[in-house]
Amino acid sequence: MKHKNYLPIYFAFAIVFGILIGSFFNGGNSSNSLFAKKSANEVKIERLINYIQKEYVDDVNTDELLDGAITQMLGKLDPHSYYIPKENLQEITENMQGNFVGIGVQFRMIKDSITVIQPIKGGPSIKAGIKAGDRILTANKDTLYGKKYDSNSVPKYLKGAANTTINLQVYRKTNDSLFTISLKRGKVAIKSVAVSYMVNDSIGYIKLERFARSSYKEFKTALIKLQKNGMTDLVLDLRGNGGGYVDIAQKIVDEFLEDNKLIVFTKDNKGKIDEYFSSEKGSFEKGGLYVLIDQNSASASEIVAGALQDNDRGITLGRRSFGKGLVQEEKDLGDGSAVRLTIARYYTPTGRSIQKPYEKGKENTYSRDLNNRVKSGELLSKDSIKVVDSLKFTTPKGKVVYGGGGIVPDVFVAVDTTSYLNSFYFNTIQNFAFDWVDNNRKKLTKNSLENFILNYNIDTSYDAYLKSINSTLKDTRRNYKQRFKPSGKIEKTLKEYLKAAIASQIYGDDGFYRVIQADDKMLQKVLELETKN
Repeated sequence: MKHKNYLPIYFAFAIVFGILIGSFFNGGNSSNSLFAKKSANEVKIERLINYIQKEYVDDVNTDELLDGAITQMLGKLDPHSYYIPKENLQEITENMQGNFVGIGVQFRMIKDSITVIQPIKGGPSIKAGIKAGDRILTANKDTLYGKKYDSNSVPKYLKGAANTTINLQVYRKTNDSLFTISLKRGKVAIKSVAVSYMVNDSIGYIKLERFARSSYKEFKTALIKLQKNGMTDLVLDLRGNGGGYVDIAQKIVDEFLEDNKLIVFTKDNKGKIDEYFSSEKGSFEKGGLYVLIDQNSASASEIVAGALQDNDRGITLGRRSFGKGLVQEEKDLGDGSAVRLTIARYYTPTGRSIQKPYEKGKENTYSRDLNNRVKSGELLSKDSIKVVDSLKFTTPKGKVVYGGGGIVPDVFVAVDTTSYLNSFYFNTIQNFAFDWVDNNRKKLTKNSLENFILNYNIDTSYDAYLKSINSTLKDTRRNYKQRFKPSGKIEKTLKEYLKAAIASQIYGDDGFYRVIQADDKMLQKVLELETKN
């Protein structure tokens, strides 16, 4: 009988392999210095692998064994050092670089068909004439409809090497036509700036979703455009931004600070300190600045928020940020896989580390942090935020700030509990919005986004949505007696989200954010502060 209980072997591998990896990383960054001559540890691990392959009683996948050993070993370090298998490395690299090679469509699986939600601006598909609502039936010789693919399995049929040709068979519902489009795969941008626009005559808004290689260029383009439109005050929205490249965060901070201001400094395991200062190139050093953060703003987002807060630049609003003060560097393992290894800690200009506590081997304490914040009431009340007096710091203008666990905002804004939809509402609204737009696309696409925001009457769509829900409930519940009739705040939230979802289908991210932010508590707080000033 063949067994696949590799756990005892994992531990043996982790011990021996841990010694080997340790010697690798202590050898410097150069691949030549790492692998020029085999050490005793390398010979030892090779022998162990050979013994297992040739003499172990059961068949064992040594690649799987090795991956498991590496993952276990890194799990004993900090929560942000992790292993990237070769099959996942490309996708992670694409996200960090801010682009990928493919045809460039946002899609969803609708009734077993790949349905285009939006062709991505600048990508091959939009240039080739693919439109929102198109169904992609085949790609070269692969049939893509009726297969019950999930969204994660589709990209491999559409992505490929740059400049390679792909032939797509497309069905277009608006004119009931079936046709073939031939196009060449190309580089497609993954947006970092989800949306940027003028909130009113003087306040501009930029939502930054990540700090990829392309993020600074996107941010700068948006900033310049808003300045040309008369912006005197900027809202920089970093809510939900999990971070990215530290140097990109530094460049963005540099736009807001005067010359020679400390942005951030890092310290490695040898105590070496690297400091990073602003230059004289900042293009928005004097205007009003509001930085929005929440419990999911992490890493590079916290570098930006911390640097501006410690330099007394602007106002930080929201809720305490995630609390990640560790710097990772990608290390190539030579077989297409890699590790992201923590190589330093970073500190804000006042000298505070915002890394929240973690214990080796007890990741639950770390991973349950958000749940603990919910239970403590921290997301609803600033008074529930726990700070440590010994980690108190003072900015040049005398403002008190704290280290030890995220950025505490200058102005607290509680989470809006009425704005959250459970999975039932979320999924049904998303599906209904697509069908509604798909059946009324010609009529709906005649309006500009501004006209849609001001004049679109959601009541007809909402009534149809409720009818569809009640029909679904009637089919799925045996004892169906009462119709679904939401009221009050729930009804208001459902209508707002439905309108935003419809706008998203027509106008993309711009439509969604412009609609949903009409009732955004943090933006309302910004407007309130502006009025007081």
